[in-house]
Amino acid sequence: MASALDEDTQRSIAEGQETAKAFLRSIQKDLQKVFVVFLIGFLATFWALRTYIWDRLREVTESNMSAAVAEEADIIATTPFEVILLQAKIGLVVGAIVAVPPLIYVTRDELRARGMWPQSPIARWKLALLGLLAAGLFSAGVAYGVLAFFPLMFGFLAEFGLEADIQPTYGIVMWTEFIVFLSLSFGLAGQMPMVITGLSYAEIVPYETFRDKWRYAVVAIFVFGAVFSPPDPFTQLLWAFPLVALYGFSLYLAKLVVTAKRSSDRIDVLGAVRNHWNVVGGVTVLGGALVYGFYEYGGRTGLNDLLRLAGSTRRFLAPGEGLGLDPTTALGIYAAVWALAFAAVGTLWAVYTDLDTTSAGAQYGDPTAIDVSELDAAGVRAAPDDAFAEMGEEESLALAQAAIDDDDPEKAQAILDRFDEVNEGSDGDGDVDGDASDAGIAGGDGDAGEDGLVGSVQNRTSRAGSTFLAELTDGEEEAAEDDIGGYYKDLKFIFDSLRTRSFRIVAVFGIVMAAAFTWLYLGGLGTVRSDLERRVPAEIEGGIEIITLHPVEALIFMVKFSVMLGIFAAFPVALYYAWPALRERGFVAGRLYQVYLWTGALGAGMIGGFVLGYTTIAPGIIGWLVTDARLADMVITYQVSDFLWLVIYTTIGIGFLADIPIAMVLLNNAGVPYRVFRERWREVTIGILLVAAVFTPADVITMFLATIPLMIAYGIGVGLLFLVTFGGRRDLSPPAEFIGE
Repeated sequence: MASALDEDTQRSIAEGQETAKAFLRSIQKDLQKVFVVFLIGFLATFWALRTYIWDRLREVTESNMSAAVAEEADIIATTPFEVILLQAKIGLVVGAIVAVPPLIYVTRDELRARGMWPQSPIARWKLALLGLLAAGLFSAGVAYGVLAFFPLMFGFLAEFGLEADIQPTYGIVMWTEFIVFLSLSFGLAGQMPMVITGLSYAEIVPYETFRDKWRYAVVAIFVFGAVFSPPDPFTQLLWAFPLVALYGFSLYLAKLVVTAKRSSDRIDVLGAVRNHWNVVGGVTVLGGALVYGFYEYGGRTGLNDLLRLAGSTRRFLAPGEGLGLDPTTALGIYAAVWALAFAAVGTLWAVYTDLDTTSAGAQYGDPTAIDVSELDAAGVRAAPDDAFAEMGEEESLALAQAAIDDDDPEKAQAILDRFDEVNEGSDGDGDVDGDASDAGIAGGDGDAGEDGLVGSVQNRTSRAGSTFLAELTDGEEEAAEDDIGGYYKDLKFIFDSLRTRSFRIVAVFGIVMAAAFTWLYLGGLGTVRSDLERRVPAEIEGGIEIITLHPVEALIFMVKFSVMLGIFAAFPVALYYAWPALRERGFVAGRLYQVYLWTGALGAGMIGGFVLGYTTIAPGIIGWLVTDARLADMVITYQVSDFLWLVIYTTIGIGFLADIPIAMVLLNNAGVPYRVFRERWREVTIGILLVAAVFTPADVITMFLATIPLMIAYGIGVGLLFLVTFGGRRDLSPPAEFIGE
């Protein structure tokens, strides 16, 4: 092992080992103190979970449920040691986090001696203030999730599950992880003001990027909410609106600090508050008054009435409800918190108002100044030199690359030309040369030296344009074709043929997916479950109990199933538009009308297999499993995802199996020879195993239960082709002279 490493690497590893040993020896006497802190954090967390937190989380879960729904909801342990191991894991994590600050404190001298201690010019009290602000924002995000979001979300999930005749019985590990991770997401989202402001101030990500891409940020927030929150519109808005408002607040805060930095103006918070005390005081009183009026003058009651009229069971809780606080005390706390929030916004407005944004330096420092990325080619050529004077070469190349990505090579070349034009004298011998070069470019005349300098600039621009632009436009495709071969060109040609029709393909996918999800959401899930239970050929006392171990398990299944149906529906449409390109590249043979043959044959096979599975195979298999469990005197309780996927495999899966031989015959008719199917069975087997490993549960037995039927169906298809092609002597595809007609 050591001989495989070069001498420098071995020396570096040895030095690192010696440093680590010396480091540990130096802090050995203090490690006991750190361990004591870790042990206190571990034991305190373990005790708090047993005596307070579990009951508190249960209260949060049931706080917005009706009495009947809360009676049905339950938290269970699925293994004997699940609860105590979960408490130990959480205690270990919390103990480790608590032990980090004292570990850093006792090692500060050793870290400083080895140059590992940050030498920050920022005062310690400012760093402490930033730390407290980060902790406060994180706590506010978690509090919003626990006090506002979770009660409404769990109320919806439990009621939806009971309407589908699915018992809301959550496994304690999945339930806890769901609450913890979603709470962390709210806490991290609360850091948005600090993250955006810090990145903008440090110019790691320019403020203009956050400002100009706000539409993408809003879409990302709503998409994230749609995926990780229930499909109830009210709950999604409850997720998305605070984050959108927080993003807007973060933009304003970033604009404030970036403007102050670029204009070299000092931020005086207290002075700004004194200058605008009337505005700050007014918005502070307004914030508290709005909350007080909402609860005391019918705002909460009116909003709850609107929700009830809309058919929603959600409601805004009374002050202190679910928190164990007196209503008057809780209302005072709510009003004070909102008053402080409004005061903070008013203070930021006052600070920005007092900044010097009228001078030339401040105007250039204003983040609303010219953004080269938003200009077209003509705008780039007309932009002032200051926009390029502070620009680095890497930034200019990045802007040019972005223009190429937007299919605007003229703008890319204009950016490179302007950058070279403005910065041509920066590496010269002095200001004289720079001035001369500027004069030569501006006036168009000059001596031979100026002409030589201009020629040098033109050569540099030409070289940058020829290497950069050519690499992005032509070189990439040529390299790909050399490396990948002709298949790259074929696939690119086929996908290009679908690009103009992509909207229709996506529209079909979206419509079918939305229709399937809506049907399941409005009662289809419960209808299928009840109908299948009636078809089970066994007398089961009390029926089959279906439970959800994860709070959003049923919703995740609905989304996956809807996506699968959307893909099935969009496939014939994509095949119809891709058929001419497939035929031109030699992948298929025959006229376009064969697409209708494919759709009809595959659709008939899918429907026929589904009917057979739904009426006979699925009830038979489920009845056998249920009867076997009942004979063993077991309580029949199935997890909703396992039960529903079993239904899918024994209904739609039968249709898919029936489609495999049909598709093989159709492919032979489209030009794929019989010998390909016969000789490529090994590749097909590997492909099926990979698909089964990805799309089936993490169980080897389940993977083979999915793989074996697929291989049997493939074998039936090979046998069928052997018969219809007379052993491969005569394929079904049309003669070559008719291909392409």
